[in-house]
Amino acid sequence: MTRATTAARRIRRQAGDAVFLRVAGPDGARNRERIHSTPGPRWFAPDRPVRRVHGDASMFIGGLAALLLQSLHPVAMAAVAAHSGYRGDPWGRLHRTSTFLAVTTFGTSADAEAAVARVREVHARIRGRTAEGVPYRADDPELLTWVHIAEADCFLRAHQRYGRHPLDPADCDAYLADTARVARALGADRPPENARELALRMADYRPTLRPTAASRDTARFLLTDPPLPGAARLPYALLAAAAVELLPPWAREAVTLGSGSAAGRIPGPAARMGGHAVTRAIRWALPPAPRPSRPAAP
Repeated sequence: MTRATTAARRIRRQAGDAVFLRVAGPDGARNRERIHSTPGPRWFAPDRPVRRVHGDASMFIGGLAALLLQSLHPVAMAAVAAHSGYRGDPWGRLHRTSTFLAVTTFGTSADAEAAVARVREVHARIRGRTAEGVPYRADDPELLTWVHIAEADCFLRAHQRYGRHPLDPADCDAYLADTARVARALGADRPPENARELALRMADYRPTLRPTAASRDTARFLLTDPPLPGAARLPYALLAAAAVELLPPWAREAVTLGSGSAAGRIPGPAARMGGHAVTRAIRWALPPAPRPSRPAAP
């Protein structure tokens, strides 16, 4: 093995460790081993589309796009701003979210059910009012459904544009059916199970969605001043531009207006080129997940 090869492997390992630590947290390696290697039945068999989508580097772009899109629901954004701690502990929130997605997608059925129960227990305690006095509760099926469809839409859009193996139309519907299972377990109301239903539900929510002071604050935090070291700023800027470009035009304008971010001003082809570059780099750096010790049950 040449010195150049050894150096390249070391750089790859260091880059992968840095990315994984940011996303999964200090307990990420132990959680990953448990999620993928614990024997037992799973909610989703190895060939299900949800595993292909949620295991791909395109999720980095889809996840950021989903946060921006979710922020346009004034009531949901008020609840997030008041209770999620995303500004005080953004990495902790990311660790919890990524672990929940991993457990429900790849973990045993018992662990998935326990993860859902923990989230439902937290949601049951969250109550409040918006600045306009509108009451909310985190376990409101309407809010849960909005959060779900924003995620499903953005994860799927990102995979179709930046995923290693985009899905055909039948598998797109199957992906939505897979994610609907998790959404129903969390308490969402009639989550969409195919692309047509997703478009209809998105249209139902569209009149409710608008920028607010809280959504603009979130966009500034995510797009203009993320809590990252200098070396990570350029790749993150590429990811952010790709995430904004992924959104429908009306949402793109709504999330960037007043944010001070240049992400919304980058031409589409340039944003997509940067998105492909950053997802390829993440895919190169991150090691593959461990193989399950026993075949998953259908």
